Amino acid sequence: MRSSAALLAAGLLLTGCKDIAPPAAGGPSGSDVPTAGDGRAVSPLDNPDGTKPGLAAITSAADRAKARALIGKVETKGRGPKTGYARVEFGYAWTDSVPGAVPYAHNGCDSRNDLLKRDGEHLRFRKGSDCVVTSMTLQDPYTGRMIEWTKAHATTVQIDHVMPLSYDWQMGAAHWAKGKREDIANDPLNLIPVDGPSNGRKSDSGPAAWLPPNTRIRCSYAVRFAQVSLKYGLPVTAPDKHTMLEQCTG
Repeated sequence: MRSSAALLAAGLLLTGCKDIAPPAAGGPSGSDVPTAGDGRAVSPLDNPDGTKPGLAAITSAADRAKARALIGKVETKGRGPKTGYARVEFGYAWTDSVPGAVPYAHNGCDSRNDLLKRDGEHLRFRKGSDCVVTSMTLQDPYTGRMIEWTKAHATTVQIDHVMPLSYDWQMGAAHWAKGKREDIANDPLNLIPVDGPSNGRKSDSGPAAWLPPNTRIRCSYAVRFAQVSLKYGLPVTAPDKHTMLEQCTG
């Protein structure tokens, strides 16, 4: 008798589902079945400093009105040149030693692991460490799927800069002191652990060019983009702002 997992995989192949597939050979195990709920995730309207997990959907008319009001405060301008941009201009990746008053800074754990601990469930740590996460379950906001992640397959979960660093550079961060750039690169308000391939497809796009495939959280994503913009005084492009407002209508 075949196992239930084998029967499920065979059934998926026969039905030809585009959005549901068994893990690639040699890859991490995990559920690829979309989930309807938000799990532990918190609405960005209730998480203005980014210290609570995830990105829960904004669904009520009252909260959508609040979301549009917040997005309405964001200023707009055209993108500047990308000339001179490099990741190193925003400091050492996932440093714990940012100069500003950023949550989790100087706690003895790098910002990547801080975010895995914030959003992950069923955490396991490297032996002798309460910082380095070696496996976890993540409810990915961008796809709505549960991901069983292990450090051996690290890139299956990536930490997304909601407002991408090269976008920040083009919208004004090129003229900041380096310390402020280090802050935005490691601020939990601007960081979400997500499905790696989805993050790769996003690249440095603004909302007009890319939105999470999980339509339930698109308003929340627009709000988080706006929160980062407002905190750091960075404008967005006019098409990006228009798209952000559209996600919170209805």
